[in-house]
Amino acid sequence: MASRTFFDTNVLVYLFDADSPEKQSRARDALRERLESGAVVVSTQVLQEFFVAVTRKLARPLPADEAEAALRRLMDLPVVQVDPDQILAAAVTSRRDRLSFWDALILTAASAAGCEEVLSEDLQHGRSFGRLRIVDPFRD
Repeated sequence: MASRTFFDTNVLVYLFDADSPEKQSRARDALRERLESGAVVVSTQVLQEFFVAVTRKLARPLPADEAEAALRRLMDLPVVQVDPDQILAAAVTSRRDRLSFWDALILTAASAAGCEEVLSEDLQHGRSFGRLRIVDPFRD
């Protein structure tokens, strides 16, 4: 089985950010490469954050119907449903590793899915958390 990659919200949002063409291209390449091996994972947290970000936070937000269609496509990927035990584990990770709770929840979900890699612009490139390695796909 190919190694699994967890996609953080920011990478997926760039797929739809026409004002950042370089990052948009890199996000598409990163997704395409990993989709070919069937190794892309997201979580319920990522899906929720994605919808809000593409409809409210982009300079040119997506219309709600386009955002919903994109969300439906993302829901075809393996999705980790965040549960109470993961929330507690994220609280512990947040405190222990001095991370935001939301970043810790990303790591907890990625770990629960058996991922080895987390693609994120927000976490420190190259840092490891147990078997998870952080990769910033926008880094030169």
